[in-house]
Parts: sequence; C-alpha cells; structure tokens
Amino acid sequence: MEVLRLLDMLEDLIEESSSIPFAQKAMVDREEVLELVKEIRLQMPDEVKQAKWIKEERQRILAEAQEDAENIIEEANKHISSLVDENEVAKMAKQRGEEIVQQAQESAKEMRLGARDYADDLLEGVEENLVDLLRTLQKNRRELKGMDE
Repeated sequence: MEVLRLLDMLEDLIEESSSIPFAQKAMVDREEVLELVKEIRLQMPDEVKQAKWIKEERQRILAEAQEDAENIIEEANKHISSLVDENEVAKMAKQRGEEIVQQAQESAKEMRLGARDYADDLLEGVEENLVDLLRTLQKNRRELKGMDE
C-alpha cells in the first residue's frame, strides 16, 4: 500500500531530523514534510475505497457465515430432538421395566416375610399344643405312679 510507504518515509524523516537541545522537538524540512503529506492525501482516496470494500466484503462474509452457522445449528437441533425422542421412549421403557422388577422383588420379599410369619405362628401353636400335651402326659404319669402306692 502506497500510503503506508509514504507514512514510513515521513516517520524516517522525523527520526533522522536534528533535535533541539533540552527539548523534545525536532527540526524538519518543511517542504519535504508537506510534500509527503500531499502525496499521502493523493493516495488516500484509492486506499480508503479499498479499505471500505474490504470492510463491506468482510461484513458480507461474516453475515453469510453466521447464516450458515444458524442453519447448521437448526439442523443439528432437529436431529438431536429426533434422537432425544427415540431415546426418551427407550429411557421410559427401561425405567418402567426397572419399576416392575423392583415391585416384583418387593412383593417376593413381602411373601417370604409373610410365609415366615405364618409358619412361625403355626409352629408356635403346635408348640403350645405340645407343651399342653406334655403337661397332660406328665400329669397322667404322676397319677399312674400314685395308684401303685
């Protein structure tokens, strides 16, 4: 770019110029500086047009890329949604299956505990009957022994 070359020349001119002692000032050739500024102004319109075109083209490309990205995201969301729907059915079926298994396990546990309690109650009744029967037998034996005497 011509403008950048001219600005470099202006910068070199200022850096190579004589400095004023004890001040941050430099002595430059006025005609030379003005000539460079004039050249920069002459070159500026073309380069400004190019920069404007580049900026507009960049904006167009960015807008296009944004639109493409949005379309890709929309398609991906549709695809994900369909997969999620299929996955949801599978998850619900699995969850329902797990619930059924859990209910069956709980029912089996309750039946085992109920059967154990029922058997224990029956055995307790039999034990009481046997105790009563044993007492009766012991009483009868004592009575029989008492008759011998």
